[in-house]
Amino acid sequence: MSAILPSQIKNKIKRDEVYNRQLQEKNRQKLALKLRRQKEEAKDPEKKKERLAQNVPKTLENTREYDETIVSGEDQEVIEDETSDEFSQYFREGVVPKLLITTSKMAAKSVYEFAEELVDVFPNSQFVKRGKQFTIKQIVEFCNNRGFTDIMVVNEDKKCSNAITLIHLPDGPTAYFKLTSIKLSKQIRGHGRSSCHKPELILNNFNTRLGHTVGRWLQALFPHVPEFQGRQVATFHNQQRVDLQELGPRFTLKLKWLQKGAFEKNARDGDKSTAILLVVRIRNFGET
Repeated sequence: MSAILPSQIKNKIKRDEVYNRQLQEKNRQKLALKLRRQKEEAKDPEKKKERLAQNVPKTLENTREYDETIVSGEDQEVIEDETSDEFSQYFREGVVPKLLITTSKMAAKSVYEFAEELVDVFPNSQFVKRGKQFTIKQIVEFCNNRGFTDIMVVNEDKKCSNAITLIHLPDGPTAYFKLTSIKLSKQIRGHGRSSCHKPELILNNFNTRLGHTVGRWLQALFPHVPEFQGRQVATFHNQQRVDLQELGPRFTLKLKWLQKGAFEKNARDGDKSTAILLVVRIRNFGET
């Protein structure tokens, strides 16, 4: 006779009793299996080695599909492109970035809190509360007239931050990132306190042609004069392990599309990527 499904029981009290009883039985079976396996592996250590060899955890690295667009940093075509791309002046002439951070119209309190923490991440950035009458086109014009180099718009859905639109001025490109797994500084246990020092920047696994573009763009958002005495590091990478003290915030970005030009609301046919970036800010306790 098959086991009764709790969802088939109409009485709530009885349903909870059946569910808890089945859960306890499942946990007992799991514990018994674990103890039996430990005894068997204690007698035969080769069984443990075999089990560990088979139970390889899935990571972004070992599940990544081969991408023919991956290039090396010494690729001559890439080097030639980078000498004349939209960000070359930041590397060649040392142009100082100036970032305006804003939100969707009539954003929720949690969105403002996240946007304000982004100001701590990006040096020489400024948060401006967006009026409900201003369109993105008008914001682009406003920033072009005031010497801003980039615009970051924190989008929201159901009163939660869900995406970031990044616009490079004056002529683009524009990128749209899906935003998930947000942890503000106050939500990170044991987080450190940030200072006004310009951080060191770490980029990891920007290996495709599109990745090179995004990586150079992220570099262009930070002044190229890190103040190492502050021991602060802004990290963009796709690994889920951080061993140093976090300052916060922490969040995950997934690039959905990247298009030429400053902003075209209906354009969605540009380059696309499925790369996921974990963004964290940490304090480096190594030697300066």
